[in-house]
Amino acid sequence: MPGATLTMTQTRPLAAEVFRDLIARVFVGALFVLLSINLLGDFMRTGRITGLLFLISEALVVVLTVIRRRARLVDRSALVVVWTTMSLMGPLLLRPGELPSLAPDAITAVISAIGITIVIIGKVTLGRSFGIAPANRGVVVRGPYTVVRHPIYAGYLLTHAAIMVAYPSIANAVIIAVGDTALVLRALAEERVLSEDVEYQQYCRRVGWHLVPGVF
Repeated sequence: MPGATLTMTQTRPLAAEVFRDLIARVFVGALFVLLSINLLGDFMRTGRITGLLFLISEALVVVLTVIRRRARLVDRSALVVVWTTMSLMGPLLLRPGELPSLAPDAITAVISAIGITIVIIGKVTLGRSFGIAPANRGVVVRGPYTVVRHPIYAGYLLTHAAIMVAYPSIANAVIIAVGDTALVLRALAEERVLSEDVEYQQYCRRVGWHLVPGVF
């Protein structure tokens, strides 16, 4: 990206690293609690399970954030922090609204379930290499990562489309558009970090698609 400046940190005082890691875990936990309150409340009111399915996949984020391994290389540049924050905050800001769903709940639930299945398989495949900020916690080249470089994000995009149909509103459309744009930029930032790794360079020569096979 022309004009962008990367701030890469490979080593830092242990105390500072532990503090940053603790803040990240608390932040993820707080987001999950707020998201749970929102989506569980909607399920209790309407019985719609589309949002509830999304919540299940997000529970894995909390677990994997707790057990993740320390990164070898992290991009903490200002723009990347903004993109990461925007992509994380998007789901939290979504609201059920008053408008009826644009499709039966059964249809949006199936689409959401497919997306969430992709997300869960991707997260489980990453295991302790999972992280929030663009970083190198070890290159993973198996499972869904043999199809696209970012299967988790691909699953999120599909799930977000289902949520948009289930909870249509101008506000939700704007939130998803901005959040998912940030998600794509975050994916590309991750690739820039990982491109320092020879193993990842070889992987990119085998898997050319970022998110959607045949499209991008």
